Amino acid sequence: MIKEYITIMLKGMAMGIANVIPGVSGGTIALITGIFERLINAIKSFDLKAIKLIFKGKFEEFAIYTDLKFVIALFFGVGVAIVAIAKIFEFLFEFYPVYIWSFFFGLILASIYFVGKTIEKWSISTIISFTVGATLAITMTFMTPATENDSFLYLVICGVVAICSMILPGLSGSYVLILMGNYELVAIDAISNMRIDILIPVGIGAVIGLIAFSHLLSWLFKKFKDQTIGILTGFILGSLGIIWPWKDEILETFGDKAKVVGYDYFIPELNIELVVSIIIIVVGIASIWWMESRGKSVEV
Repeated sequence: MIKEYITIMLKGMAMGIANVIPGVSGGTIALITGIFERLINAIKSFDLKAIKLIFKGKFEEFAIYTDLKFVIALFFGVGVAIVAIAKIFEFLFEFYPVYIWSFFFGLILASIYFVGKTIEKWSISTIISFTVGATLAITMTFMTPATENDSFLYLVICGVVAICSMILPGLSGSYVLILMGNYELVAIDAISNMRIDILIPVGIGAVIGLIAFSHLLSWLFKKFKDQTIGILTGFILGSLGIIWPWKDEILETFGDKAKVVGYDYFIPELNIELVVSIIIIVVGIASIWWMESRGKSVEV
């Protein structure tokens, strides 16, 4: 039992790390490691019935109904990873951007196969769903980020949108925050410096969005599973452009701050950096294979 929840916590940490990186989705990790549907159903269970069980003092029934031990273990891992990794990744992106993008490029590349293979039948509707997902993700790659906005209501909206994209495989919550103009404010500044004035409204939005979106995803998985996984696989494929390792940032100044508004992509030269990057991509691919195999071998 303890081993089970340690495994869940580690999967949560993997999701947390993924969510910090622009272009990488924690939902992808959840899907690959075999906990995505359980996660969605657990979140969905926090409803009126759950509230009634609490007020009636039926805490044991509440814990069983909401799969509470699973939720606590998973989100504890997510929280630990986000807090611990934020500063480390800030350093890595500044000094070793190509290498860290390479690792996550390998992760996403492998994810396309491992998520796509769970589709039971590739029908016309599934192919259309896949195409729509890929097109939407590619379109987002070329969108221009908004300016930073720290108003309470906008931060709540950021929380809603970001959390929905964080649990949606192939759609990065971090990248959505970039497009909304608040990635640095929320994912770096607020977390690193524990800015409660930013974290509270984002948290409120996240809770609202998480519960509402989980109901929609649960329904889609029950009624249109292959089509849903098809569009998610398309999202993952389309996100490869965002995390292509060899790109230069296009900066634009907003007031007194410079913001990344896009990337100038290029083909790398044949040198030692390219060799190391390819090795790191392979390590990323191997990491997904390992997580996928663990997802099958460990019953959670």
